[in-house]
Amino acid sequence: MTRNRSLLHLVGLIGFCLSGAAIAQLPVLEISGANFRPLPLAVASPRAEGAARAHAGEFDSALLFDLSAASIFQVLNRKSFLADSNEGVTALSINFARWATVGAEGLVKTQLTMEGDQVRGELHYFSVGTGKEDFRMSQLYPAKNVRKLAHFLADALYKQLTREPGPFQTHLVYARKNGQSKDIWFSDWDGKNALAIATSGLNVLPCLLPDGSGVGFTSYRTGKPQIYLHRFGGNSSPLVKTDQMATGIAFSPDGRHIAYALSSGESAQIWVANADGSGARQITNTPYFINTSPTWAPDGKRIAYVSNQGGSPQIYVMGADGSGVRRLTFQGNYNQTPDWSPRGDLIAFTARDERLAFDLFTVQVETGKIARITQDQSNNEEPSFAPNGRLIVFSSMRTGTSQLFVTNIDGSNQLPLPLDRGEYSTPDWGR
Repeated sequence: MTRNRSLLHLVGLIGFCLSGAAIAQLPVLEISGANFRPLPLAVASPRAEGAARAHAGEFDSALLFDLSAASIFQVLNRKSFLADSNEGVTALSINFARWATVGAEGLVKTQLTMEGDQVRGELHYFSVGTGKEDFRMSQLYPAKNVRKLAHFLADALYKQLTREPGPFQTHLVYARKNGQSKDIWFSDWDGKNALAIATSGLNVLPCLLPDGSGVGFTSYRTGKPQIYLHRFGGNSSPLVKTDQMATGIAFSPDGRHIAYALSSGESAQIWVANADGSGARQITNTPYFINTSPTWAPDGKRIAYVSNQGGSPQIYVMGADGSGVRRLTFQGNYNQTPDWSPRGDLIAFTARDERLAFDLFTVQVETGKIARITQDQSNNEEPSFAPNGRLIVFSSMRTGTSQLFVTNIDGSNQLPLPLDRGEYSTPDWGR
């Protein structure tokens, strides 16, 4: 899991306007409690002046999707709104009774203006019950990056209401089918502004570097699976030099080490090496069994992986040196693709149920308690946690082809990412 990259460094001047009284009075949404209820939120269409109108649609779609996917809001349908469409963005210009009538408890107003070739976006958040503005943020971005402006403002609101970082300025890597091949793509968190990373042959299982400088992935371009590293601004090159089949790279949280699987005959073992591929050492030793799909704990001290040493593929946990192996899952007979939450408490994974359908589950690392995320919606696989540990991206066949969806960690609020038409798989959500 990784985040923030110099290639796509955000530019702009932040204008932060929030009074100390507003900070003290604005309640924090307790999103971890058993009694959590999403906040009914009205998001008005943006007001745009002059040339900024040309960018309003793209800005609006990005902001609305961010807030809808956040899972802390119940974003209200605009068709229900009763307020005057020409209503302003200041408290004195707003008829709060009309917003209360449609069930809104929070109200978001935005305004776009041009400053040269840049767009200034203002976001105003109001508590409908008090009729007061609780939060205001202003940000300037190049017009070509108006979606990133929306992501910035969505993150700012999320953090203000939860005191936790938002996930909307982060990035994805994923595989996309291209004829008989699969390409690796890098994009914003919602799949937009996509950039092709690897386009030759069959490329799968991408993983973003923690420092945001590149992407590791498995490629069959030479016929045998090997692990490659692509640095942004450079080329792809082999990272793990071996005669065996190497798959499934995972970077340690500090970026100093990698874990992967090496296969020989009927056996596959987990190896750990330095970030440049040197100093490789085998950390599992179960001849005739398959160990694969390593994922690091956020403190870098443990690794979860899949092994069939107990008779069927199950999730195991061990120390990063291979010590203290512990079987974590005992339910189901085919568990795979684990991803360790950045919060450290959960591992998400794919399991095949009694009807031979694949679905998503989470398991608590300390107790082994399992919760189901998806059900009765075709096959759902390959979960990857958001950097803040609150959302999960995954691939699903529910539309007939493999698409990427986002969900809350309890399985609520499942939404398809607004991707171009195609077949997508093996997502990794990084900084």
